[in-house]
Amino acid sequence: MRIALFTETFLPKVDGIVTRLSHTVDHLHRLGDEVLVVSPEGGLKEYCGARIYGVPGFPLPLYPELKLALPRPAIRQQLEDFKPDLVHIVNPAVLGLGGLYYAKTLDVPLIASYHTHLPKYLEHYSLGMLEGVLWELLKMMHNQAQINLCTSTAMRTELTDHGIERVAVWQRGVDTELFRPELASTEMRSHLTQGHPDSPLLLYVGRLSAEKEVDRIKSVLEAIPNARLALVGDGPYRQELENLYADTPTHFVGYLTGKDLASAFASADAFIFPSRTETLGLVLLEAMAAGCPVVAARSGGIPDIVEDGVNGYLFDPQDEDGAIAATQKLFSKESERVLLRRNARMEAEKWGWSAATQQLQTFYQEVLQMPSLPTAA
Repeated sequence: MRIALFTETFLPKVDGIVTRLSHTVDHLHRLGDEVLVVSPEGGLKEYCGARIYGVPGFPLPLYPELKLALPRPAIRQQLEDFKPDLVHIVNPAVLGLGGLYYAKTLDVPLIASYHTHLPKYLEHYSLGMLEGVLWELLKMMHNQAQINLCTSTAMRTELTDHGIERVAVWQRGVDTELFRPELASTEMRSHLTQGHPDSPLLLYVGRLSAEKEVDRIKSVLEAIPNARLALVGDGPYRQELENLYADTPTHFVGYLTGKDLASAFASADAFIFPSRTETLGLVLLEAMAAGCPVVAARSGGIPDIVEDGVNGYLFDPQDEDGAIAATQKLFSKESERVLLRRNARMEAEKWGWSAATQQLQTFYQEVLQMPSLPTAA
């Protein structure tokens, strides 16, 4: 197959969506497919056999890590030269609208996927009053696709409830060869704790942005005696968080990738994830693959991954003390923490990227065999 993949974010940016897409592109190439990635310009021209067409963009005012790239006529020529069998638009917003338009005008089958729970993000940027409008826009875009993919059963229900049609779950994936318990190291633990490797180590990995609710970890940190916190990642909320955590034993580590990131997961005692806006939470799977016990909000796609008391702990996101109680429970018995580590790894081993990509290929084949949808009025 020849697949034109439109995405609002791609390498060199680092986040869960880019991780999924980069592994997907790699495995599609291994399976013999040809891929053209249309994304905001990032300097790369090729990745794992896929050609990248970068579209010039500008940083978003509220989120400068993300670039807003406007569709342009040159994209049509790229598609005509590539001759895709189908177009896949990922998190369609602005550039994705171009993918939708050209798929329709060139009469190419269209598939869309939903990864970022944008309507729930709005409340964290004082824009909650626009949630209804955004749902209507998302419905208008996604209902042009023959299949809409999402990353959890909870998201499938929510999208369907908001009028989005033909929704299916694209299964989770994680690199179990990279993320593994054997990468735990005293050196990494000492780095994350700033020279206090014997202290309980809490870890967060992800964007430092308002919707991730990293500020809620502070009360957990203060409730665990002698605990230290490592925040891995960066984002627009970093300065506010540095001010908030200034009087605590918190290390702002910055970005880690590859084996360094895998070692950070494996070396921590607990991975704390308070976000209530996750469609999946890929970092949870990475933590679990590395054998790091997870404490996470029972929200969105997270319960699809974490089974409370079996491979991690879930807490009620409306309970301000829920994360504290769950983390205290985690640290109460060493034997139970060892069991959670083992069960977390066993769960992650079920979800390799190869299987996830083969499932995606099945969706692609289904789309190719479907009749075209009527054009929306």
